[in-house]
Amino acid sequence: MRFYSAQLWMLLAASLLAGCSTLPSSTSPLTKSPATTVPVGATDCVGTIQAPAAGLEAASDPELLQSALGQPDKGQLCMGQVFVATAPVTVYRVWDQAKSYTLYGRWWSFMLPTGPTDQYREANAICPGWSVLNQMSSCTLKVGSKIVVGPGQSADCGEGLVYPKSAVNQVYINNDSRNNVLWVENCDAGSNWPQ
Repeated sequence: MRFYSAQLWMLLAASLLAGCSTLPSSTSPLTKSPATTVPVGATDCVGTIQAPAAGLEAASDPELLQSALGQPDKGQLCMGQVFVATAPVTVYRVWDQAKSYTLYGRWWSFMLPTGPTDQYREANAICPGWSVLNQMSSCTLKVGSKIVVGPGQSADCGEGLVYPKSAVNQVYINNDSRNNVLWVENCDAGSNWPQ
């Protein structure tokens, strides 16, 4: 009788362990990480989250992450990951020379921006009404600053112009130059763009 009882317990334990060792196929690393939130419809995002290997470390800041994520057709990020700068990292921004305060805006890139302007707009889902995009500057992230990195959300610019979701990664930096809150430093004065 003991033999059958021991066999029964072993079978029960094995089946429980087998049931716990597999995750549903819909579970992804992004939904399991406390540092990343996947918004509704994020499975429709294109591309992956890409950040430089040096100078950034994954972090958690749900409030900052939510401020960077956008709804479909509203721009911003489709999905994202929060990082903290552990060393100065160069970032680039294309902005509107007529609005000098936009030098320190919230949307940046790790890659040197290239034209033509229409291609850059489409790749980054930037509506013409949002910025003229005629100046380009570079800065470095302040050590300790938190940013969000991820591929872009779609943007409906009106009058039939819609930019689809993009695999191009954008960098969200919560700068507020009007209130002297800047997470970048060592910025150059800017140059005409595209060159």
